Amino acid sequence: MQELAELIGKRLKQARRARGLSVGALAADAGIGKGSLSEIENGTRNPTLSTLYVLANSLQLPLATLLDMRAGARISSPGIEVRLLDASTTGETTVEVYRLSLCPGVERRSARHGVGVVEHLLVISGRALVGRVGEQREIGAGESAQWTSDSEHTYLALAPDPVEAVLIIRSPTTVDHSATAAAT
Repeated sequence: MQELAELIGKRLKQARRARGLSVGALAADAGIGKGSLSEIENGTRNPTLSTLYVLANSLQLPLATLLDMRAGARISSPGIEVRLLDASTTGETTVEVYRLSLCPGVERRSARHGVGVVEHLLVISGRALVGRVGEQREIGAGESAQWTSDSEHTYLALAPDPVEAVLIIRSPTTVDHSATAAAT
């Protein structure tokens, strides 16, 4: 895990500098502490999935970029874990493929992503309530849901079983994240 934290820190620092942002400016935009961001960039703090998403959104990057497109990378927050299975950028689209694990009863609220970002979730086991807030759908094993991620969206494993799923995120390579809200 420490190796991944160091890799994320390096990628994060590179992306921040490439955009001409100070640590303070990125921290303020992402809604996290400047000290926390500095620790993440130095590889001394393991960021949660929520923190990485808000940083990726602030930098207008797919999450997989901060993971160095490294298959097998695992990131979690309470009640949720993602493992990057594959990521690639071709032409004007980045496609990220994750294995998603959700604990029952824990709702994961995700902030809106940039314009044109689409998520597609295929449930392998369990039942989940997923999608844009106010438009969620209940799906079970073998079923899928798709939504545009330009508004807040949720993932909830319905009790009593956890959910295992595959999540595919398609992003334009020039995503406008200017309307990104802070993740929970």
